[in-house]
Amino acid sequence: QVQLVESGGSLMQAGGSLRLSCAASGRTFADYNMAWFRQAPGKEREFVAIINSDGSLTRYIDSVKGRFTISRDNPKNTVYLQMNSLKPEDTAVYYCTAGRGWTPDVGDYDYWGQGTQVTVSS
Repeated sequence: QVQLVESGGSLMQAGGSLRLSCAASGRTFADYNMAWFRQAPGKEREFVAIINSDGSLTRYIDSVKGRFTISRDNPKNTVYLQMNSLKPEDTAVYYCTAGRGWTPDVGDYDYWGQGTQVTVSS
């Protein structure tokens, strides 16, 4: 089992920056690829970014490229999502997840956090 706890969500104005954190406990954090998903009201959960187990590879959806950066600190068992130039359309609950694949599919991930709310006002 891997337990994941997100933090850092907030109410922000458009153009602002925010860093989300996800602290992991349980089985070896460094064994897993880590990803962030988000879910806006009335919409399906969507993939945002992923980082591989040693932090050498990342992947993003097009809408956040150049604005968001995923990173991880394996000794601290933590993954981050730095979000810059926030837009109202970034408003969602953001979820941290762990898995062994390299995929944007929700069903391919084994462990999920409870989510943290990010709201961006215009």
